[in-house]
Amino acid sequence: MTAVSRPAGLPRVRLPKGRLSGWLVWISVVFFLVNLFALILSVVVNSFGTRWFAGWLPQGFTGAWYSDAWSEFALGDVLTVTLEITLIVVALALLIGVPAGYALARRDFPGKRIVMFLLLLPVLLPPITYGIPLATVLYKVHLAGTMTGVVAANLVPALPFVVLVMTPFVEQIDANVESAARMCGARTRQVFTRVLVPLLLPGILAAGILVLVRTVAMFELTFLVADADSQTLIVALYSAAFTPGIRAAQAIDAMAVIYMALSAVLLIVALMFVNPTQIVAQVREAPAE
Repeated sequence: MTAVSRPAGLPRVRLPKGRLSGWLVWISVVFFLVNLFALILSVVVNSFGTRWFAGWLPQGFTGAWYSDAWSEFALGDVLTVTLEITLIVVALALLIGVPAGYALARRDFPGKRIVMFLLLLPVLLPPITYGIPLATVLYKVHLAGTMTGVVAANLVPALPFVVLVMTPFVEQIDANVESAARMCGARTRQVFTRVLVPLLLPGILAAGILVLVRTVAMFELTFLVADADSQTLIVALYSAAFTPGIRAAQAIDAMAVIYMALSAVLLIVALMFVNPTQIVAQVREAPAE
C-alpha cells in the first residue's frame, strides 16, 4: 500500500491550536444547548398532546392535562405550601444573616477564620452529604414531616449563603458613616435601621431573591424531611413521576412545565436585580480596600 503524497508546490494548511480548541468548545456548547432545548421542547409538546406514540408530533393537542394535573396532584395546596416555606426561609435567613454578616465584616475575634470556613461548608458541599445526618436529628426531635422541619432543613444552606453575600456589601460601606451618625446622637438601633439598612438594601434584596430561588429548587433536603402535607413542588413532581401508581405521562409533563415556568420566572426576576459577576467582583475588591 503506497501513501498519497502532497503535490509539490501546494501549501500545507494547518489550523492554529488555539483556534482549533476554540471551535471544539463552541461545537460542544452548541451540541449541549441543542439537546437541552430538544429535551425541554419534547416535555412541553407532550404536555399538550393527546397521544404521541410515533412521529414528530402528537396526534392531537389539548390543554386538559393541566387541569387533570392540578386536581390529581393537588397543585393548589402544593404551591401554597411551597410559597409559605420559601417566604419563611427567606425572612428568617435575612433576619439572622444580615446582622451576622455585619458582625463578620466589622468585628475581628478569635476563630473568625474557622467561622467563615464553617459557613462555606453548607454552600460548597452537596446537600445530601449533610442532609441525611440532619434528617436523622429532625426525626429524633419529631420535627421531620412538619413544615417547621422543612424550614429548619432549608435554613442550613440558606443562612450561610445570606451571610456570605452580605459580608462584602457591609465591607464596602465606610465605617465613618456610622461614627458620624453616633456623634449626631443616633443609637445603635437607629444607626442600623436608618443608616445601614438603606445602604444595604441592594445586598439584602439580592440575598433574599437568591435564597428564594435556591429554596424553591432545593430537592435533597426537602425530600428527606417532608411528608405529603409539607412537600414542595419539586418533591411533589418527583413523587408523581417515580412513586408506584398509574398516572398519565402527559399530566406529569404538565406538572413539570408548571415547575419550569415557576423557576424561569423566579430566575428572570433574580437576574433583574442581581448580577452574579458583580457579587464576585465585590468579594474580590473588598480586601483591597
